[in-house]
Amino acid sequence: MSSHRPFGLPAAVAATVLLLAATGCSSSDAGASVAVPRPPAAEAALCQDLAKELPDTVAGLERSDPEPGSELTAGWGDGAIVLRCGVPRPEKMSDPNAQAVEANGVNWMLERPEGGGPRFTSVYRKTYVEVQMDERYTHDATPLADLATPVRKTVPPSL
Repeated sequence: MSSHRPFGLPAAVAATVLLLAATGCSSSDAGASVAVPRPPAAEAALCQDLAKELPDTVAGLERSDPEPGSELTAGWGDGAIVLRCGVPRPEKMSDPNAQAVEANGVNWMLERPEGGGPRFTSVYRKTYVEVQMDERYTHDATPLADLATPVRKTVPPSL
């Protein structure tokens, strides 16, 4: 299902980086809140299409969207898994030693932020989709399998 491997993206692939606040969610917050991305209109339209395809459950957790409500964000398990669509290109994508995971035809770059669970960002897609998971998923990328099909269906490859 998944494999870890180093990977990097050429500088020419770099997208304009928007200055946004980092995701601020905690698995113990019943009403998790996150920064809503502000992508260009074409990317926002892809995110709206994605929003219509997202599942009601991910990894057995029920849908519970974060605040503020937006078609650009979704959540499951009261903040255990939070998706943001249309996020800026992470700086880490320029690192040739960045790790990636493949889940059901979608490649995701892995980051391990301090004091939290893993963060995955889709790569080689027309907009970036970020999935932040809490600590219980530190060594478990299986929730990506539930999200890969809607991403693959609605966010076309960029290459």
